[in-house]
Amino acid sequence: MSPNATLLHLHFIFAHKLTLNKNIMNKNLVALSLILLTSLLFTNCEKDDPEIPNEEELITSLSYQLSPIGGGDIITLSFQDLDGDGGDSPLITGGILSANQSYVGSLDLMNEAGETPINILLEVVEEAEEHQVFFESNLSTVNITYGDEDANNFPLGVMTTLTTGAPDSGTLTIILRHEPNKSAAGVSEGDITNAGGETDIQVTFPIDVQ
Repeated sequence: MSPNATLLHLHFIFAHKLTLNKNIMNKNLVALSLILLTSLLFTNCEKDDPEIPNEEELITSLSYQLSPIGGGDIITLSFQDLDGDGGDSPLITGGILSANQSYVGSLDLMNEAGETPINILLEVVEEAEEHQVFFESNLSTVNITYGDEDANNFPLGVMTTLTTGAPDSGTLTIILRHEPNKSAAGVSEGDITNAGGETDIQVTFPIDVQ
């Protein structure tokens, strides 16, 4: 083989190898780009996924049972709203109370929206330090005192004593607050003014004292 032919042959081999190397590099770059793209997409998906907080339990039903001290018929104030806000109007049942009478009050909270009812009261009692029930009435003859405490000796409000005075008509509002400031002024006495926190449920019942 002549020198010129030999040089031409070597040049061809070198060019062929260079082409192969470029092809390999291009393939590696494509693979690396795919890996980086996948990683970025995965990271973006993780960032875009919302952090779901601990949502408050849905309370569809509330009842406040009043048992007369000394005996008598139990009075039950009840609220039920199975389809939640924006649906049918809730079913609210008030009560007729006897004048100059003391009652032992007990609260019940349920979520009956699904096939299996959930006892929300149990969760409230388990997290007593994070909850407090408040009672408000426009009747000066109705007085409610707490009959239970959390681990820090602050009231919870699941058990109460309700006392009536002279006959009158008005309303009783029951409010369950989540994470109230129980050490704030007046809160442990049942004044919601400085409680803060969030309202889990609030229901107003018509009542008659006779």
